[in-house]
Amino acid sequence: MYAALDEAQKALDEDEIPVGAVVTCRNRIIGRGHNQVEKLKDPSAHAEMIAITAACGYLKSKFLDECDIYITVEPCVMCSGAILLSRIRNVYFAVFEPKFGASGSVYNILEEAKYNHKPSVYSGIYEKESQALLKSFFISQKEKTKSRSTQ
Repeated sequence: MYAALDEAQKALDEDEIPVGAVVTCRNRIIGRGHNQVEKLKDPSAHAEMIAITAACGYLKSKFLDECDIYITVEPCVMCSGAILLSRIRNVYFAVFEPKFGASGSVYNILEEAKYNHKPSVYSGIYEKESQALLKSFFISQKEKTKSRSTQ
């Protein structure tokens, strides 16, 4: 999870919502990603999507069934779909996302028995550290908005 937090810090440094993700296989990181939605002007450029794409490229396979993903924020519907389709076996995330979360907050896609794959899901890992990055980002965004409105 430390590596995912490092990725989230990269996103924060790039003025993106600080979400980071890493995919591991046999305890080795094979895919990394951090949010790049603003930078790439792409709503699908979430940390998880980038990390999964990198891992699939590394293994030269669309299936990551021997892999785990570590994410600093609960995955959304899109990212949960990618996790299911890639057949990642374990999902570890830090903090719940009450507006878009799809692993227990708004939806619980990963743990529904409707699909041919059901990863194990673990939450609350390094929750405080992830929450601190998110808080820092949203405070800075409020300050930027406030300074623009006073100009």
